Amino acid sequence: MRFDLTDLRLFANIQAAGTITGGAEATHMTLASASERILAMEDSLGLALLTRNRRGVTVTEAGRVLLHHARLVLAQVEQLQVELGDLGAGLRGHLRVLCNTSALSEHLPLALSRFLADHPGISVDLEERGSTGIADALRNDLCDVGIAADSVDLEGLERYPFRPDPLVLVVPRDHPLATRTSVSLVDALDHAFIGLNEGSALQAHLAEQARRLGRRLAYRIRLGSFESICRVVGQGIGVAVVPQTVARRCAPVARIRLLKLEDRWARRTLMVCVRQQAVLSRAARELVDYLVAGPAAGSPAGEKAGEKAGEKAGARH
Repeated sequence: MRFDLTDLRLFANIQAAGTITGGAEATHMTLASASERILAMEDSLGLALLTRNRRGVTVTEAGRVLLHHARLVLAQVEQLQVELGDLGAGLRGHLRVLCNTSALSEHLPLALSRFLADHPGISVDLEERGSTGIADALRNDLCDVGIAADSVDLEGLERYPFRPDPLVLVVPRDHPLATRTSVSLVDALDHAFIGLNEGSALQAHLAEQARRLGRRLAYRIRLGSFESICRVVGQGIGVAVVPQTVARRCAPVARIRLLKLEDRWARRTLMVCVRQQAVLSRAARELVDYLVAGPAAGSPAGEKAGEKAGEKAGARH
């Protein structure tokens, strides 16, 4: 079996167009050349890739498998071109970093901005993903660095503590649960929830924990930020699970009460994870070193003061 990039691009274009003629035009080749290439691919595999009919073509089961891998290969080639272009423009490296919701919203923006300011020759492609997905991506060499919670399976990865990141339940100050200091998720499932927008890695994680309990989260509203969630909770609309750092910062003004979550998955630390540091690029090693031992993700004085204020507010109310 021997395919080149033109074969893969042609096949993807044929599937998108629904005809060999349309795919040939999109690939800038003649119909005869396109047909010959497809027949050669099918002969090489010993499998039919397309079902031909009067209206055009559809992909077979073998064709769907080929199409899946063709798209992955073409996307990787496109990314390679981007990164080589960056190097040609004077950048020393382009890093692919995956992180969970809490790291993206709370810990990484300032830390990465400081890193990039100190390393002008490096660019970063940052993407949010659930911690389990991050671990899988690292194992499959689909990213350079991951920031994931240690509450998931990180076996086989090199990992270094980044930030403590426990999750807490926030409730209105006059809520029935507000008299307690700690709860389990199951204790909160009878109440309306406030959550992040669809697609959030944290919300997917919470939904999975509820499913394991045989329950579902009942959302009254989904919002775009943890701060908005805390403000809405303070208005008595519902309860929410958020990172402790957010809850402490928002407690003085949002009129919320912080409750410790007793569930094991809520007691977590964010870890900087790599597949194998010895084979990382110089740029990736510099980022790992910076995140593990570099400046704190927030203002050293301001963040601690905010956390203390949040703790006092939570204790008073």
